[in-house]
Amino acid sequence: MAQKGPRIQMLIKKNIMDIIMFELEDPLMKLTSVNDVVVNKDHSLAKVYISSLDRSKNDEALKILNDNKGFIRSSLASKMDIYKVPEIAFFKDDLVDKYEKIDNILKELKINDEK
Repeated sequence: MAQKGPRIQMLIKKNIMDIIMFELEDPLMKLTSVNDVVVNKDHSLAKVYISSLDRSKNDEALKILNDNKGFIRSSLASKMDIYKVPEIAFFKDDLVDKYEKIDNILKELKINDEK
């Protein structure tokens, strides 16, 4: 039997991105992207990791998405052909911050090696 978890995650990611871009009226949402979706084993919860191109507005974008969570889930239900649409939880994706921190450490190590 094929694993349906990754397929559901991919569909949820694509559909939530479409909802954010085309159905939410807030201009900040045009700068927001869905970086990852993780669905638990029983498909009852989808953790959606988002980031904004303007990183200073990540928290504001997260608040808007959490305020519109019910609308997004009902819109998602109309777009997907699955028995039960999972609950949605939005989280800030801090991967870029982690990459920058690692990059800075590596640059610092390189400078110290040159001395």
